[in-house]
Amino acid sequence: MAKKPDPTARIADNKKAAYNYFFEERHEAGMVLYGWEVKALREGKVQLTDGYVIIREGELFLLGCQINPLKTASTHVNPDAIRTKKLLLKKNDIEHLIIKVEQKGYTLVPLNLHWKNGYVKCEIALAKGKAEHDKRDTIKDREGKREVERAMKSRNR
Repeated sequence: MAKKPDPTARIADNKKAAYNYFFEERHEAGMVLYGWEVKALREGKVQLTDGYVIIREGELFLLGCQINPLKTASTHVNPDAIRTKKLLLKKNDIEHLIIKVEQKGYTLVPLNLHWKNGYVKCEIALAKGKAEHDKRDTIKDREGKREVERAMKSRNR
């Protein structure tokens, strides 16, 4: 029997998002998925790096999130790996995000997919793009933290 995943575990992270954007607000949205997509998520067959969120007719949709079907998918279902997925959020939150996104420089970015009470949730962020010098600062900070950790590790030996 297959081992069940941790119900609170993260399924996928968008690691490029923190490098490319400053996050203003975070929201947790539900997702409309087919059964084969949920099964593939349990196996970790998802890629979120190129994903982004758009607003169409007052609703949020996740584009670019690739969920690869399992080899054992049903024969009567034609799985589409890059299908547009609808995100579920409260109406007030969607209206708030629409107002913010219409401002210059803001966008909606998916941060991660995770399990919550047996449902798949997508954490999205209202984000502003980083300039090139900000990205360099991020790299410098990361390298500095690594050097400090190495020094502390070698000192504790």
